[in-house]
Amino acid sequence: MANQQKVAIIGAGVMGEALIAALVLAGVAPAMIAIVEKRRERVAELIDHYGVISQPLDEAVSTNDVILLVVKPQDLQALLQEISPMINKSALLLSFAAGKRIDFIAGQLGTGNPIVRIMPNTPTLIGLGAAGYSCAAGVSAEQRNFVSSLLSAAGKAIEIDESLQSAVTATSGSGPAYFFAFVEAMIDGAVTLGLSREDATTLTIQTITGSAALLERSGDSPTTLREKVTSPNGTTAAALASFSESHLAEIVTRAMKAAHDRAEELA
Repeated sequence: MANQQKVAIIGAGVMGEALIAALVLAGVAPAMIAIVEKRRERVAELIDHYGVISQPLDEAVSTNDVILLVVKPQDLQALLQEISPMINKSALLLSFAAGKRIDFIAGQLGTGNPIVRIMPNTPTLIGLGAAGYSCAAGVSAEQRNFVSSLLSAAGKAIEIDESLQSAVTATSGSGPAYFFAFVEAMIDGAVTLGLSREDATTLTIQTITGSAALLERSGDSPTTLREKVTSPNGTTAAALASFSESHLAEIVTRAMKAAHDRAEELA
């Protein structure tokens, strides 16, 4: 990533801070990163921790090369209309507002800026995110590389056609909540079997994190790893048979379809 790029982040909440960290890891000098944030104590905290600078909104959108919009979807329209008259018309605009399409952003701005729509997820906060991004027609190869470098510094990212953004939302965007719900259910199940909640939590979290690491590092597919731990007529086979009888695959598919359809409704 070219470290001479000047970057503005509008919205310095938790995700905004994660993106500051990713920008620094990707090679952007902290002094080239400007934040726009109303809370003075938050601004002071981020300046002290990362060495970034603070700018008012008008200066940030008119003087920087890349502008990250890290605001709530319901706040995006008003923000776009506010910055339209003063935005640097060559600036690359990265939108992290869930469900808001590129044509909506372009229509509200009316400036012809290159736009990238991004769906991150919460593990971005610890540098282990998964993101899907879609580029408007006017985004250059160099700008694509910038986006790829930024998101790769915060985890893993794939470029997709915008028509698949709702599928990404249903997979990686909402996916952490599916995982957390399963962990909750495992802990509750262990407590039902007699373990203390503290011990159930310790064993469940270590089992989940260890299994995820094994999946990533072994090179084996999830199917292969499942088969390796499943002895015929054993305890694991009994549990998996119960999952199958409850139609686990269909439950997950229906849940993801519900998330996908809701994302479409919100777009």
